[in-house]
Amino acid sequence: MKKIIGISGSILIDEGGMVPGYKRAYVNNDYIKAVILAGGIPFIIPVNTEPEIIKAQLENVDGLILSGGHDVNPLLFNEEPHKLLGNTMNERDTFDSMLIKYAFEMEKPILGICRGCQILNVVCGGTLYQDCSLAKDSYIKHCQGHTPAQPSHTIKIEKNSELYTILGEKALVNSFHHMSIKDVADGFKVVAIANDEIIEAIEKVDGSFALGTQWHPEMMASSDENMLKIFKLFISKCKNSRL
Repeated sequence: MKKIIGISGSILIDEGGMVPGYKRAYVNNDYIKAVILAGGIPFIIPVNTEPEIIKAQLENVDGLILSGGHDVNPLLFNEEPHKLLGNTMNERDTFDSMLIKYAFEMEKPILGICRGCQILNVVCGGTLYQDCSLAKDSYIKHCQGHTPAQPSHTIKIEKNSELYTILGEKALVNSFHHMSIKDVADGFKVVAIANDEIIEAIEKVDGSFALGTQWHPEMMASSDENMLKIFKLFISKCKNSRL
């Protein structure tokens, strides 16, 4: 039986058109395509902050993808907003935090992508750099300006990791972030870094599977078999656990 994969949604606010300020529930289509290519069934989970609704949404999926999007509010890790902070959305932070909490309680595997990796780390007690330039040795351009599927820089992968089993010791990835992980949450380990020591991936050490990638493998999955392997690995960890 194919696994049903929940994908956390976001909110897109129309800035023009007939109804300025109109809010739309959405996810980028690359997430949908990547899940289908990897053999799963995509299921979009729209933003809300009702505990019973979120629990019911998660009960109907076998695993959870935390999608990318807004910057994570630094107040969540006890920092004031830096001048380099981008746009945040408190409703999305609350929604993602609840998804993570209940997914762990239900032992649903998690794949966090970009913002999803960051909020996963923060909810579990870690911290972030509000901009990569604030990291001591950062020099790589981590917010690329070319096409989404085009690799931007190299990552080095830890041998004792799930990521290493599918990608080996190095990989080329795209890059669309300016925040990054500073202190890794307890219960997680760093499994990939860029050449400037920026953390590129984390994995949960024990219990249910959780992997966070700072890059966007869904944007590359259609043309890069290595990136598709990430989704295949994730789906292989998902059990048919729907109620």
